[in-house]
Amino acid sequence: MRDSLTPVGYIPRIADREVAEALKIAPVVVVEGAKACGKTWIGRNHACSEASFEQDEQARAQARLLPRQFLTGPEPRLIDEWQIVPAIWNSIRHLADEERRNGRFILTGTARPSNDGIRHSGAGRIMRVRLRPMSLSESGVSSREVSLAGLANGEACVADRRESGVPEVVEELCRGGWPEHLDLSVAQAQRRLRSYLHEIARVDISEVELGGVRYRNPGKVSRMLDSIARNTATAASVRKLTADTAGSSSGEQVQHQRTATAYLDALTSLFVVEDVPAWSASLRSRARLQQAPKRHFVDPSLAAAALRARPDRLLADLKTLGFLFESLVVRDLRVYAQANEASVWHFRDSYGNEIDAIVDWGDGRWIAVEVKLGSMNAVDEAACSLNRVCAQVDAAVTGPLARKVVITAGGFGYDRPDGVAVVPLTALTK
Repeated sequence: MRDSLTPVGYIPRIADREVAEALKIAPVVVVEGAKACGKTWIGRNHACSEASFEQDEQARAQARLLPRQFLTGPEPRLIDEWQIVPAIWNSIRHLADEERRNGRFILTGTARPSNDGIRHSGAGRIMRVRLRPMSLSESGVSSREVSLAGLANGEACVADRRESGVPEVVEELCRGGWPEHLDLSVAQAQRRLRSYLHEIARVDISEVELGGVRYRNPGKVSRMLDSIARNTATAASVRKLTADTAGSSSGEQVQHQRTATAYLDALTSLFVVEDVPAWSASLRSRARLQQAPKRHFVDPSLAAAALRARPDRLLADLKTLGFLFESLVVRDLRVYAQANEASVWHFRDSYGNEIDAIVDWGDGRWIAVEVKLGSMNAVDEAACSLNRVCAQVDAAVTGPLARKVVITAGGFGYDRPDGVAVVPLTALTK
């Protein structure tokens, strides 16, 4: 039995199972994700020893001069923020080659280093696990009465009405799924998130090397973050994001699309931005599929912080709230889909038909999801839209539609007579 490094108060994560399975079949497991999403804690939950580069200059020096000595310890050995000394990657790969056994190292990191510092990909030796901020199921907000896997398998949708409704969900949206925020008030969490965004613009983004260039203008990065926040859950083009930086309250306007693209790439490399790609499907109509991704932060609380959108302000601005709620749903769907080896996409064609989210199992099955805050009229409209748009997809080519789902902020979970499942986000789990 291993000596436990599990932190006191650790809340189990859905990705724990994926990490445990990866350690059984690969020598090295890399846990990637945004800063403060819980990578170190999940790594400790599975490790027998650890070393960290983030605040330990001595550890960094030892890793550069005596990598084998640094990597020696009870296994699995956790190397936290490994990308700070990217050369350690090759030392780990060599050790994995020399002693072929699984579950040797866990690497956690916030940014992907330049490929120049990594001569070998690690294919065949290294598995990656993506960790995102906590879903409502993980943070204890969801009752977990309805599972995504169950919906795909045709199980009945049944969930009791909970006391929590739209105001409570909006508070969770603004607080975010960051483990260290669970005991904070919304106002405290938002202050920390504004600081988080400031540090990304001022420090973190300059640590990411793309195209041989590291320096980024902090004011312009802040403008880009604000622009992404204003365009959350839309298919805004890079041109639109660039033009929209003129409307920001901070920093300098981004002048060129090339600069905006570089900033987006760096923010994606830091796992701060995670766009939803367009789904490829075969259509019965003559419409063309749109390929633009939908813009999302890894957690909608970052958009709320950038917009300084307190819960009361969002409740008074239902249009903005609708976009941010869709982003909250996407965050949770990604966590649950990953646990089922599925992925999340969006659908839009040239006639304007769209589906907010597609959960694709990769074996032909897919779930179509519309997101609505919850009024009965809105649910009816969403169900009607789902039935109409799904009928345009050629299932004989694309694969069978497993379920049509409307996700709401609260209320009951139930199956409609037209076959559409209505699921409160506060009842959903993997």
